[in-house]
Amino acid sequence: MVENSDALRRRIAELKRERNAVILAHYYTTPEVQSVADFLGDSLALSVKAQSVDAEVILFAGVHFMAETAKVLCPDKRVLIPCPEAGCSLAESCPAEEFARFKARYPGHTVVSYVNTTVGVKALTDICCTSSNALQVVESIPAGQPIIFAPDRNLGSYIRKLTGRENMVIWNGACHVHEEFSLEKLLQLKREHPAARVVVHPECRSYIIEVADFVGSTAAILEYCGTADAEEFIVVTESGILVEMQKRYSTKRFIPAPPDDETCGCNNCRFMKMVTLGKIADTLERMAPEIVIGEELRQAAERSIRNMIAVKGK
Repeated sequence: MVENSDALRRRIAELKRERNAVILAHYYTTPEVQSVADFLGDSLALSVKAQSVDAEVILFAGVHFMAETAKVLCPDKRVLIPCPEAGCSLAESCPAEEFARFKARYPGHTVVSYVNTTVGVKALTDICCTSSNALQVVESIPAGQPIIFAPDRNLGSYIRKLTGRENMVIWNGACHVHEEFSLEKLLQLKREHPAARVVVHPECRSYIIEVADFVGSTAAILEYCGTADAEEFIVVTESGILVEMQKRYSTKRFIPAPPDDETCGCNNCRFMKMVTLGKIADTLERMAPEIVIGEELRQAAERSIRNMIAVKGK
């Protein structure tokens, strides 16, 4: 098995050179996939990086909406996705047609959509956000302006609480990973590790957020673990991030928080884990599957993403 993995890594490296390709990978992919990435990051970092990669081909080791975002920002590049069937429970909780009807019920509202959405929803959006910059994006909108926030109800509720924006209407969507963490088991871990800091992603339910020492995106959590005066951390987000945590901070201990039903593996994103070295090599060999988006739809979606990036730059 190790020899096969090594052979696949060598073949992927050869194919990248032949195809003038780069691999972008999310922190939630497997350690093997992360090991062949040219760039590893969270949603915001990957969105920004997609614009500046010096390559003809982008292979996106992640889920479908991420590859769509790369294609929206890079129409002149070929964007490949090893697993087009790797969706996202959060993105799928907000179908574009249903969202269009929802939006029509709230005329005059500014639409803020999490980047974890389909290209169709982005095209209906005024400005995208990520968990890294959702607060900054919402605060960039005048206080009296009503807002639709989609699709994550937990992130939206958290931002509404931080900002006091009671004029924010929230779509009822959620991520299957972050919905399933057990408060009872988390509190038990805190009792077993009293010196540990609890780091929580804002897609989690409010009662989980309430016991956190730090709330933030994957990138923010990574940074916090490096600067915090602590040696142990209870990590309440997708467990793939532990690979990068241990790599950066080898002397510290990271304890994954368990879900309610530990038999389902719900603190692993089943979609991210569908990406394998074999699928990456096969995709580079065949130069397919490829993300294709109609130009009218792409331009509509691009506006909302670039509005997000512009806010980050201010």
